[in-house]
Amino acid sequence: MKENEIRPQELFNELLRLNRLDIDKYFHNANTKSIFCPACESQGVHTFNKNEFGFDECPKCKTLYVSPRPYREYFDAYYTDSESTKFWATTFYKATEKNRREMLWKPKAQMILDKINTFSPNTQKIVDIGGGYGIFIEEFLKISSLRHLVVEPSEYLSQVCREKGLDVLMKFLEDIQINELSDATKTFVSFELFEHLHDPKEFLDTLHKLMNKNDVFIFTTLSGMGVDIRTLWDESKPVSPPMHLNFFNPKSIQILLESIGFETLEITTPGKLDIDIMNNSKENLKDRFWKDFLEYSSEEEKNNMQKYLSKNLLSSHMMIVCRKV
Repeated sequence: MKENEIRPQELFNELLRLNRLDIDKYFHNANTKSIFCPACESQGVHTFNKNEFGFDECPKCKTLYVSPRPYREYFDAYYTDSESTKFWATTFYKATEKNRREMLWKPKAQMILDKINTFSPNTQKIVDIGGGYGIFIEEFLKISSLRHLVVEPSEYLSQVCREKGLDVLMKFLEDIQINELSDATKTFVSFELFEHLHDPKEFLDTLHKLMNKNDVFIFTTLSGMGVDIRTLWDESKPVSPPMHLNFFNPKSIQILLESIGFETLEITTPGKLDIDIMNNSKENLKDRFWKDFLEYSSEEEKNNMQKYLSKNLLSSHMMIVCRKV
């Protein structure tokens, strides 16, 4: 799999262009608040600015995060009305849906079913938080008979899911009442949402309260210790506020989870694109090792390096399995 197959550079660059315009509209002169590390609550150190947002890095756990952070109300308006959000939800996603379904969602559905069978074989229901177009649940239901629920706050995306015959709760997680969820043993899932959250701890606190004892939560997010992010740093395209605010890593996400009362069962970085992402941004690489490696190595050697990075928790695509105890 190549980055361009699921994230065509022309479309991605247009998304980033619109994002920069939206910053002027929604965040110019926004009220902000400096925050401590969202993982371990240590005082961060300013590292760089990107898109007029400041990034701090925690000296203890290496979490990278936006601080000072605009108040939530600005992000609510941005995600409701912005041109970049609309472009992502319509033009970008529709143009890449077929490839994403085949290359991302089908394999991910099988991976999640395997995780459920390993860590929560008594699961009766799967709950997809921020389920979007419902493609993951569609693919999951092709290989599983579990009951399901899609939690999706967007009216447009909720309607898309309903038209597919999916069960939908049109709410933000933070607004769900516990009586709106069944007593069934559940596995909650969430994909590529965590890096967007204004307050990750509040999100996890809320989820923890909604879960039954021994329910499992499986989620993916971007790791700030992933080699492409670490190497490209402020030139990394995924480091794109206000879309992405939080870059935890395998060690810091465990600190946060366990501070809330989750048991961490597994952390992996099953990413496949780090080397290709760096190769697509060679002009921004300053590290001589990676510049020379990308120019010198064969495709087989690059593939071997990608496998090594994924196996050793050094990919920027991170998957976490945890349980409420």
